[in-house]
Order: sequence, then C-alpha cells, then structure tokens
Amino acid sequence: MSDPASGKPNKTILGRGSYPEYLRLSDLLRKETVGGILLLIAAVAALVWANSPAAGSYFGIRDFEIGYEPWHLQLSIGKWASDGLLAIFFFLTGLELKREFVAGDLRSPSRAIVPIAAAFGGVAVPALIYVIVNLAAGPGALRGWAIPTATDIAFAVAVLAVISSHLPSALRIFILTLAVVDDLIAIAIIAFFYTSEVHVPFLLWMLLPLVCFAFLTQKFSRFFARHHLAAWVILLPLGIITWALMHSSGVHATVAGVLLGFTVPVLRRVKDGGPDSGPGLAEQLEHRFRPLSTGFAVPVFAFFSAGVALGGWDGFTSSITDSVALGIILGLFLGKPIGIMLTTWVLTKATKANLDPSLKWIDVLGVAILAGVGFTVSLLVNDLSFALGSEHHDHAKVAVLSGSLISALVATVILRARNRHYRRIEAEERVDANQDGIPDVYEEDTRG
Repeated sequence: MSDPASGKPNKTILGRGSYPEYLRLSDLLRKETVGGILLLIAAVAALVWANSPAAGSYFGIRDFEIGYEPWHLQLSIGKWASDGLLAIFFFLTGLELKREFVAGDLRSPSRAIVPIAAAFGGVAVPALIYVIVNLAAGPGALRGWAIPTATDIAFAVAVLAVISSHLPSALRIFILTLAVVDDLIAIAIIAFFYTSEVHVPFLLWMLLPLVCFAFLTQKFSRFFARHHLAAWVILLPLGIITWALMHSSGVHATVAGVLLGFTVPVLRRVKDGGPDSGPGLAEQLEHRFRPLSTGFAVPVFAFFSAGVALGGWDGFTSSITDSVALGIILGLFLGKPIGIMLTTWVLTKATKANLDPSLKWIDVLGVAILAGVGFTVSLLVNDLSFALGSEHHDHAKVAVLSGSLISALVATVILRARNRHYRRIEAEERVDANQDGIPDVYEEDTRG
C-alpha cells in the first residue's frame, strides 16, 4: 500500500512477519496451549482442596520444609515450587528471548519496537493504577505494585487458541512476543526491587558455574546438540549449582534461569564460522525442557500458589474490597489494555505508521485485554511482596484469579466476534495452488 501523494509505501505496524517465524511461533503456541490447560486444572484443584474439609492437609503439604539450611535451601514445598521449578520456566523464557532477538523477527528494530514498547506500557500503567489505589493504604500495601504488571503466556495463549482459530497470525505473534518481553521486565523487577539483601560472596561464586556453562555451550554446542545425555550429565549440574548459589546470594533464584538461557547459542555454526539456518543448541534445549516446564514445573507451582481459603461468599467479597485486591484487579483488567493500546497508538502517531491492513483496532483491543490474564508471575510477585498467609497475601491471590478471569471472559467476547468475521474472509488467504505450501500473503510480502 502506498501513499498517493508521495508514492512511497506506507509504514505499518503489527504486520504478519516472516513465514518461518510464523511457523515457529505457531508451534510454540500449540505447546503453550497445553500448558495453559494444565495450569487451569492445577489452579482449580488447589482452590477446591484449600476450601474443602481437608484444607489443613493442603496447607500442611505446601508449608512442609525440606532442604539444606547452610545454603539457605531449607524451604517449604511451596517455596521449592516457586524458587526452584519456576527457574525452568524462566530458563525457557531466556532461550525464547534470545532467539527472538538473534534469529526471530525481533532482530529487526522496526518489528521489535511495537511489542517491546507495548510490553513496557502494559507494565507501567497497571503499576501506576495500583499505586494510586493504595496510596492511602501505607507502604506495606504498596509493596505489591508489581503484581498486576505480568501477563501469563500459557493462560493467555490457551484462551487465544480456544477462541481464535481464524484470527490473523499477527495477533497471535503479537501477544506471544509481548508476553515474552513482559516476562523479561518482570524478572528485572524481581531482581532489582524484590531483593532485600545481597550476599556478595555467593553472588561472585555464582559467576563461576555460569561462565563454565556459557563457555561449554558456546564451544561445544554441536556436541551437546548431538549427544543428549552429555547435556544432562554436564550442563544440568552446572545449571543447578548456578541456581543454588544465586538463591543463596539473596537474589531471587529464577534470575539464574534467565541468565543461563541467555548464554546458550541460538544459531548453529558451520566450519567456516558463519551462521547456519539450522537449529542451534537453544532450540534443542527448548524441545527437551518445554515438556518439563509446561507439563510439570509450572502446573505444580500453580497448584501450590493458587490455593487460598476464601471463607465463603462473605470472605470473597471482603477480599476484593481490600485496596490491594482492588488495585490488582483494576491493574489487570484496565491497566494492561490501556497501557498496551495507548503505547501502540502513540507509536503510530510518532512514526506516522498505519495499523497493518489485515487488522483492526478492535482486534488489538481484544488482545490487549487478554494480556490482563496474569497468573504465574503475578502469583510469584505476590509471594515476594507479602508474607505467606497474611491478609494482603491471600487477598492478592483472590484478586489475581479474579482479574485474570474477568480479562479472559471480556477478551473472549471480543475475539470470538472478530473470529467469526475473519472466518468469513479466510478464503482470501488460503494456501495458493502452486503447491509450494506457503500462503499467498507471505509470498506477496516477499515479492513486494
């Protein structure tokens, strides 16, 4: 599409991206869908158990401590799930982020700017809303300012997969890349704002296994890609030691997962040292760890984090009227879409770009509301913000679940209607007749 006055092509945002990236992210979306379903099952099971006559056994298991105290590793089962198992999730987040910026569409600044800016907007506005609501509540309540800033990839993608079989691929790619960048911002917030005391010796010792891990993955990436057992025997222990020392340093241990993910090479190297388009070690490790993360680590964390005794209807209404809960709900349901939409709109004005012709602003709004589904990282930040079992901690859990549910339901209504619209026009973008398997729209982008 060109500007009639100048004859130059109009700038667009939220375009389709490249076809290889579309295929890769489509595969990732299918995997995250399964994780979202398991998350939902785990959360419901936790809520049912925590509000049943056997609630005592649930909290007893969650709070049972095991581990090695000299390294500050005598933790409750719930803490092992949040500090230990979630490190696997953030390791995959590190792998995915590096791949996006090295080999994905986000290596192009013109494509990266929109989801990155939208992610920052989707973090800043919910935090601002939470602070405004809790200004009069005191510094104790304000510690939870980051709880409504996160987007849960698995839950959001699961909702999107169920309701959006015909929505443009650009929307799915947008929500996925936005959520991945969102996770990076969240881990930075955890590292800088939720670290009360740093034990420097442990932090310095942590660098030793981390550097060894980075050296081995860089120098012997092809070896580890071919020999799966060697990766488990050599790299996994180094990763565990890095995690343990990071935890002992006082910095949240999930940060170690992201750092380890960043060290893994994305591109496979050929003999002359040039990059090859084949899968690198990062993709190999992603395939091996993704089932462990989506099928076990994150659902177990959700199970031990989502359980909260509601105390019946009166207890529920009392929870959501707390300023902490109100700030979280408003932050997720209103702050997320306002931040994402406002940032995206400002970018179009600042760069004199137009929304991609395949999309409408109502589509972006639906996805922006869906980004208000904050679960995994929101619950993690809640655990770091408030003491376990405190009134604010329990009320925040209820708010995270409520805000996420409201966002999911409203987004479903909007995106289902848009899905029906795109179903009627889907024939225009079907696979072409030349049997090459690439949709016409991607070939047109390449030719144009």
